Amino acid sequence: MIHHLLAIIFDAIRNHLADHGYLTVAIALLLENAGLPVPGETVLLLASFLAYSEHRLHLPYIIVIGIVAASLGDNIGYAIGRRGGRPLLDRYRHWFRIPDRVVERGEHLFEHYGPATIFFARFIFGLRVIAGPLAGVLRMPWARFAIFNVLGAMVWVSMIATLGYLFGSHWEVLLLLLKRVNTAVLVVAGAAILFFWWRRIRAR
Repeated sequence: MIHHLLAIIFDAIRNHLADHGYLTVAIALLLENAGLPVPGETVLLLASFLAYSEHRLHLPYIIVIGIVAASLGDNIGYAIGRRGGRPLLDRYRHWFRIPDRVVERGEHLFEHYGPATIFFARFIFGLRVIAGPLAGVLRMPWARFAIFNVLGAMVWVSMIATLGYLFGSHWEVLLLLLKRVNTAVLVVAGAAILFFWWRRIRAR
């Protein structure tokens, strides 16, 4: 049952990306790098994953579109952060429930590594979303920001897209793995429910 449901979901995702893959990648990466918590990396990975089997998607196009969208998105985030300043960053953190430690970690990295942080932030979970806006808030010179932004986008997009493409021949293996993982989760959840139910009966 679970395997069948997962197959339906993945087929729906596959069909959508096959028809609108380039646009979806562009929008997802643009929004994520502009500062919205959108799963851009996942969309990029799946689109590249399907480029192996779907002739309507091509890896070089995905990479180029991804680099342009990620670079542009970061510049939008930078402009918003520079214009809105710290008050906007605080509201943004509250709206999207971003932990204080994520912003503090970003500030620490900017303080110690400067513009190079923009390059490495793309590979750090959580920081990729706030790197652009935070650079604007901290008034990083735009020229330096732009250089490391483009370099980071080129390396990150190329790496993720290539990784997704290399695993494109293992679609069935992924479905099988997800089936096993979800089955294991159900078993653990069932065991936990039984355990707490037993403790409750015993306490009575």
